[in-house]
Amino acid sequence: MSEQGESKNMRHRLGTVAFAGMIALATGAAAQGLATRDLTGVSQAAAAALGSGFEAKEEPQRATLFCTDCVGAPVVDVLIGRQADGTEERVRSGTTSIADLQQICRARSPRCTVTALEVAPAVGWVSGYPLGDRAGATAIIIRDGDLLTVRSLAQDPASARQAIDRLLPLIRTRIIGP
Repeated sequence: MSEQGESKNMRHRLGTVAFAGMIALATGAAAQGLATRDLTGVSQAAAAALGSGFEAKEEPQRATLFCTDCVGAPVVDVLIGRQADGTEERVRSGTTSIADLQQICRARSPRCTVTALEVAPAVGWVSGYPLGDRAGATAIIIRDGDLLTVRSLAQDPASARQAIDRLLPLIRTRIIGP
């Protein structure tokens, strides 16, 4: 191929790459996902929201909050990941309801409960369940395929759920975003 032909071919490939990049940027602007995917700046505020005695161990996409001196030694794990299997769209559209999610949960544990979370523009729910002699609660929050999972383990169902409820204002403002 001549030098002129190679130059023309290279410009065509660069133009195609630039066009694909513009499409990706435009698509990305429409789907924002979570406001942050790095929990290292949030974990200390989360520990403070949970109350006196809580400490945080942090990684960019995981924060573990625990209180060894608290009654029942509660532990809360906050994880960021991806959930792009269509669950978000099914919940958002009502194709999968909270009752459907509860039925799935009860298939694993007959005493499981599921309630909706008000976390717009994300969708979310929290399940509560017995876990041996303790209790667990798990919040699932999905926004544009980004997944935030908050798992709480405590001495009883009310304490497990209370930890998630204490974190929700921080989650709404610092992790989910506007």
